[in-house]
Amino acid sequence: MGKVLLWPNPEKDQVRGLSSRIYQWLTQQQRELVMPDDLALAVDLPQLGVPWETLRQESVDWIVVLGGDGTLLRAAKQLAPLAAPILGVNLGHLGFLTEVEVPDLFSALAAVMRGEFVTDERHLLEARVYRQDQLMATFQAMNDVVVAKGPFARLINLETFVDAAYVTTYPADGLIVATPTGSTAYSLSAGGPILAPDLDVMVMTPICPHSFFDRSIVISARQEVRIRVRTIHRDTLVTIDGQEVHPLEDGDEVVVVSSPTTIQLIRRPGWSFFHVLRGWRHGH
Repeated sequence: MGKVLLWPNPEKDQVRGLSSRIYQWLTQQQRELVMPDDLALAVDLPQLGVPWETLRQESVDWIVVLGGDGTLLRAAKQLAPLAAPILGVNLGHLGFLTEVEVPDLFSALAAVMRGEFVTDERHLLEARVYRQDQLMATFQAMNDVVVAKGPFARLINLETFVDAAYVTTYPADGLIVATPTGSTAYSLSAGGPILAPDLDVMVMTPICPHSFFDRSIVISARQEVRIRVRTIHRDTLVTIDGQEVHPLEDGDEVVVVSSPTTIQLIRRPGWSFFHVLRGWRHGH
């Protein structure tokens, strides 16, 4: 295990000191540490910075992400081309994706270096936005793709198809298409089911629907969801993992399919999704 990539969230309080400690610890273990140059600068370790284009060509053994689930979502998608497993270190609230808390960090790093870990594979979604059959944008989502009205619009109509089959037109505030990973995020708060992360499915959950079609629908990840927007308002949006936004107009289509890209999360042996779920429930 020669090279480790560190992705810190510079907005978190303890991240500068923690990044330095990780650097010192890995140096003692004769491991090289690299970071995206803007993040290296932000945590006062500019000597470890590597330009983004160079980084994508690097051969990295594993990745350490310092932050919360949001940081891990952002980092994982950008670092997917490296195909390296990711250890998420939780600096926020209880996370579903992050694996270790700060007090356990160095024992976890030592275990990873000894090869004492398993990987938890997560599939992504690909969302494509079409306007009059013209491809406008493509996104990768680890949690969800959300087509929703803006804050000032009235409800929108969303003509929804699975493969070639017409499902329904949702008169609603929006529609969420989520991975099993994303089933514990926005979809859950909109009344969707909790899906075990290793299922090969996606779930469609309407947001505040004004119809009898108000239940979530779980479909195979090998199917295609096509959402056609019917609205007179201009502030309809597609949002990816709550982090990227693209404006939509009447007649635009959002097509969601399973992405060939997968993310490998590092877990300690004996990790259980249900253990995390119990902790999250008690935390609430």
